[in-house]
Amino acid sequence: MKASKLIATAALSLLAVAGAQAETYEGVHPLTSSATRSEVATQAVTAARTGNLYADGASAGVQSFASTADRSQVRAEAVAKAHDPFASLDRRAFYRDEVPAAYKKPKVSFTRQAGL
Repeated sequence: MKASKLIATAALSLLAVAGAQAETYEGVHPLTSSATRSEVATQAVTAARTGNLYADGASAGVQSFASTADRSQVRAEAVAKAHDPFASLDRRAFYRDEVPAAYKKPKVSFTRQAGL
C-alpha cells in the first residue's frame, strides 16, 4: 500500500515537472531598420504635421453646408424639446425596458379647480 502511494506520487510529480516547462526567452526582436535616430525623428515630425491621410474629408478642405430649415423653426423645436419633461427618459434605464406609469403622466396640471 505504501509502495503504490509512493509510485503514484512519483508519477504525478514527473507529470508536473514535464508540464511546468516554460518557453525560452529569445530576447527582443532584432533591429531591421537602417535609419538613424535623427532621420526617424524628422519623419515623425513630418507625419505629425501632415495629419491623418486616411480620415474622411482630410484633403477636402473647408466644406460648406446649406441648411433648408428656418432658424426660428429650429429654435422653437429646441425650446419645446428642452421643456418636455419626458424627453430625457430612456426606456432602457428601467426594469424590462419599460417606463413606469408614474413617469408617463404629467406632474404639472394647467387646469384650475374650484376651492371649497
